[in-house]
Amino acid sequence: MGKYIHYFDSVTEYNDMRENHYEEPWTSLTEENDEVNFNKTLEETPLTFEITGDGNIVWKASNTAYTVTLEYKLNDGEWTEITSTTGGTTIPVVSGDTIQFRGNNTTYTSYDIDDNTFNGSTAQFSVKGNIMSLLDSTNFTTMNTLSSAYTFYKLFYDCTGLTDASKLILPATTLTSYCYDNMFNGCISLTTAPELPATTLANDCYYEMFNGCTSLTTAPELPATTLAPYCYECMFQGCTSLTTAPELPATTLADNCYSTMFNGCISLTTAPELPATTLANDCYGSMFYGCTSLTQAPALPATTLAPYCYEYMFDGCTSLTTAPELPATNLSGANNCYQYMFQGCSSLTQAPELPATTLVSNCYDSMFRNCTNLNYIKCLATNISATNCTQNWVNGVAASGTFVAYDSNVAWQVDNVNGIPTGWTIDYEYSSEPLVS
Repeated sequence: MGKYIHYFDSVTEYNDMRENHYEEPWTSLTEENDEVNFNKTLEETPLTFEITGDGNIVWKASNTAYTVTLEYKLNDGEWTEITSTTGGTTIPVVSGDTIQFRGNNTTYTSYDIDDNTFNGSTAQFSVKGNIMSLLDSTNFTTMNTLSSAYTFYKLFYDCTGLTDASKLILPATTLTSYCYDNMFNGCISLTTAPELPATTLANDCYYEMFNGCTSLTTAPELPATTLAPYCYECMFQGCTSLTTAPELPATTLADNCYSTMFNGCISLTTAPELPATTLANDCYGSMFYGCTSLTQAPALPATTLAPYCYEYMFDGCTSLTTAPELPATNLSGANNCYQYMFQGCSSLTQAPELPATTLVSNCYDSMFRNCTNLNYIKCLATNISATNCTQNWVNGVAASGTFVAYDSNVAWQVDNVNGIPTGWTIDYEYSSEPLVS
């Protein structure tokens, strides 16, 4: 059965039940039969922990100068104030308990070393309700704007007992820098994430949000079309159980926007489409680094590149058998653009065609390093004089193969590191003349 909420249709109905001992006259409100009102009820519910295993809930501050006071209600008890301390203020709980939290904190967390978190909690629990109740105990149901950076920074950091956040409401559509930064970092038991409805992002807003969530199998939808620098950087880093990436519909990118996003997601088998045609600095850097189950790369249609844009993108993707086309013919201003892009892709046998005619500094540096089965490269460059443009690019490729060059006038050297691999057959796209070394 799906998620549900029970409620009485009227006070009269409730009183009739009590006086006449009727069977429970509950109406069941579920996601399946009324998703709109189900979500509305959650939006009107303060941040709530449902305890599934005995232990403590700990409210901790990292700095004595920046503590935060909340109110909590345990089960049907009274609202009680609790102030974070550096040692952690503790609420003992047992399985079956429910705790609600509310507060009035215009600036909840203002800096990355001044966080207030539930870090150190030993109880097992799921979380639901509206997170805005921590900011405004009265008007949280209508809030959809955050006002300060680092608002919920590290809120559940290392809460190893947190199992489910699917019913947590994060209603903000106007975000701030670092607002959800590291929010669930280290939540190794978390299996489901909350919805993330914002379509316009802010700098670092989701940075390392689910870093190290090793039980997370499904990522939330990411509908944002207006990105910001570092917005998704390291978001799912180390999520070793994640099998499928969410869609990424943005066509205009920002510096480092997807950098290291799925680094170390060793179970990831399917990558999202990446439709952008104009890139930004380091936008895809290390995006799939170490994704050892990824067999096919997404299409990369971009023709306008930027420095470091694809750096380390598929480094260590040992199951990758097919590389994407790389259609850019002009690399001007895009130093280091393909640096280490396919390093260690030991299942790759054929490199993508490289149509750019004039290379730039470090553009192909270590691009195919340790691609031990790579045996075909077609590079149509006519000017390879840029600094370190092919440094280490074929170090560790197959002992024999075919290299297609533009013509015999290109000053390639034959070696096993920086030029055409020794022992490979050399063909020419526009000439059959012998190579001049």
